[in-house]
Amino acid sequence: MRTVVFDLDGTLADTSADLVAAANTCFRAMGVGDLLDPARDAGTALRGGRAMLALGLERLGRADDLAEIDRNYPLLLEAYAGAIDVHTTLYPGAMAAVDNLRAGGYGVAICTNKPEGLARLLMGRLGVLDSFHALTGADTLAVRKPDPEHLLETVRRAGGDTARCLLVGDTVTDRETSRAAGVPSVLVTFGPNGTSVHDLEPEATIAHYDELAGVVTRLIG
Repeated sequence: MRTVVFDLDGTLADTSADLVAAANTCFRAMGVGDLLDPARDAGTALRGGRAMLALGLERLGRADDLAEIDRNYPLLLEAYAGAIDVHTTLYPGAMAAVDNLRAGGYGVAICTNKPEGLARLLMGRLGVLDSFHALTGADTLAVRKPDPEHLLETVRRAGGDTARCLLVGDTVTDRETSRAAGVPSVLVTFGPNGTSVHDLEPEATIAHYDELAGVVTRLIG
């Protein structure tokens, strides 16, 4: 079965504001107040919890304080789990595109570097978890993106053919993953990285999910 695999953060959903809020919870507990801004730091937020903590500590002149990052990371995950869908929204047209792919006989899946439990919690809260044939996260396997096995195993779990799949994402991590797996990548330009994803030379880019079906047909049939 032909399979379309989606990244989650910055691709299917704009999760940045809730991620930043979770990081700021940690900074307030440290007594330094909110160090991150949802608008300015959205790109960092979509790189994950440790990246946000590192950025905040860098602004305190403590960029090398890895122990503080390790100490706060579980607290960040706890705060995020408790308020995971306050501001998060699915990107316009995302689920219509997923539904159309399913109707056309494609498998659809999620491959994210968010912990699997949090990814499932979020998609369940948004009411769309059952729309996907498989979901794997950062801790599902012994490896994660950009290791190609994370993507390829996601395809297998969706019942798909690893020779006829592609990855829809928004970052260099997604591009490197698809390249390592030897499959096409489609990068979205509506996420925090915007049109800079063109510089990554993916097989295709889309500015809106209305464009996805045509691109998928061209790339994997």
